[in-house]
Amino acid sequence: MEIFSRLHLLLLLFSLGIVASSATVFTLENRCSYTIWPGTLCGNGIATLGDGGFELAPGASVQFPVPQTWSGRIWGRTGCNFDASGTGTCATGDCGGVLKCTGGGAPPVSLVEFTIAKSASDKDFYDVSLVDGYNVGLGVKAVGGTGDCQYAGCVADLNGKCPAELQVTESGTVVACKSACAAFNTPQFCCTADHSTPETCSPTQYSQLFKNACPSAYSYAYDDASSTCTCSGSDYLITFCPTS
Repeated sequence: MEIFSRLHLLLLLFSLGIVASSATVFTLENRCSYTIWPGTLCGNGIATLGDGGFELAPGASVQFPVPQTWSGRIWGRTGCNFDASGTGTCATGDCGGVLKCTGGGAPPVSLVEFTIAKSASDKDFYDVSLVDGYNVGLGVKAVGGTGDCQYAGCVADLNGKCPAELQVTESGTVVACKSACAAFNTPQFCCTADHSTPETCSPTQYSQLFKNACPSAYSYAYDDASSTCTCSGSDYLITFCPTS
């Protein structure tokens, strides 16, 4: 995968007729000790980043220009094995057995979610979500923006703290931690049926475990107040396995 400099990205955007001064750039970096296969999914059909999925070696980084009003999610897949045609499987975050995702990652999976504003003066919205469980640490840092521009993420290794009833294991190693909804499928844990409103769906002992470990990440469906971040006119650094 070619690594673009900021200048090259802006020149590319200019050549495509996109105003360079308003360009948003995502930088994805892998600080894990193992390879990550990021998956990307656009929620509004504007642009697919990195063809939907690619390999990112330890210590590597890659940049993508992101159009205005882009909305979507990014996640890390682990333990993947793909053949020359891009067919294969991943231990976590798999998206239908292909390298280039056209759908979301299979839970449990840590997610970065973005909605980019229509102009640099408007607010972008972003978060790191553990509502679908956890498989790898994720962090989002706003770079050069204005406003609150909070850090969003989960630095802690939740696989090491995962209760036995939520664990996903492979060869005796915990590779992911399920959400309580996925593990038990009850309205109380899934915020459905008679627990489908913020007033009736409260944090549980499991979502609280996630929240205590990762205070700035979504821990359950109605965890908006402390988990939704905003920034204007920013680029974003998205880190797999961030450190404190």
